[in-house]
Amino acid sequence: MSLSQQTREQAREIIARYPQARSALLPMLHLVQAEEGYVSADGIALCAEELSITTAEVAAVATFYTMYHRKPAGEYHIGVCINPGCGILGGDAIWEKLSSRLGIGHDEVTTDGKISLERIECQAACTHAPVMTANWEFLDNMTPESAVAVVEKLASGQEVISTRGPKIRTFKGFQNYAPQTTQFPLNWTPGCRYVIFIFEERCPQGRVATIIPKLFLQNQQAFLFLIMLFAFKLR
Repeated sequence: MSLSQQTREQAREIIARYPQARSALLPMLHLVQAEEGYVSADGIALCAEELSITTAEVAAVATFYTMYHRKPAGEYHIGVCINPGCGILGGDAIWEKLSSRLGIGHDEVTTDGKISLERIECQAACTHAPVMTANWEFLDNMTPESAVAVVEKLASGQEVISTRGPKIRTFKGFQNYAPQTTQFPLNWTPGCRYVIFIFEERCPQGRVATIIPKLFLQNQQAFLFLIMLFAFKLR
């Protein structure tokens, strides 16, 4: 699948925000992954071409961070923590149940492309063990039965709300997410839209409408940094 011209134009808009072009690589990888569902060879080539670096340099970054998939993942990527804390409290049992129920193992995808499964060493949420994530949204204090119920709902297209608030969406879905704040610049990338989505779901609407335009107009880069800090603090 070749990437669209719109994606290339969005990539150039991202690059224009940075004093040094190669600093735009991470958000560009988010961009290509949002369109294809993973970082494909075409996505790596686009990033390398637009940043005037080698495909090896792009691939080195894409393979370093676990948030980037180098092969097609499911619409919903399920991560099960099997570190000692979660494992002893039920993480291992959750993994065995899901793997058996779905018929797939680590880093594999169901035949319908709906669900992929990953064994994760730590989710940094030991106080809520055993923990599972669905597209990186947390599901705390899980059991084998509740894990299967969540996955079956996602696979059938039913709405699932994560333990910490947000509705679980597909990665591609954030490409078209329309922020509630009308003054928000709609030409921003899926990664930025995701941050704003988290912010909006956790803050009173009036505060969002006041804070976002003010910060954006003052300094776009500072705006992104502060919003990301606040959004993940709220997670």
